[in-house]
Amino acid sequence: MENEKVLYIAEIPYETGEIHFRYSCRLSEDGTKWIRDGLFTEYCQNGIVASTGLYEDDLENGHWIDYHENGLIAAEGDYVNGEGAGKWSPRIFL
Repeated sequence: MENEKVLYIAEIPYETGEIHFRYSCRLSEDGTKWIRDGLFTEYCQNGIVASTGLYEDDLENGHWIDYHENGLIAAEGDYVNGEGAGKWSPRIFL
């Protein structure tokens, strides 16, 4: 079981109880902190997805999409090691 990566699902609610953030994470090797690793989703208070993307070792990596509260795409683009990479495509459709 050594070097096995065990992922957990974290859910962080708004003060009113609705889920605000849901993401996968793992405990650091020294057991002192949680590290985001895998799918990350942010929700609007009405339950609509606000943003989604991936983390690797607590840094944004890969394709991310931000949404308007009506569910339409607001912007999308890529991250590499926590930094925006390339051009983000804003969407203005409401």
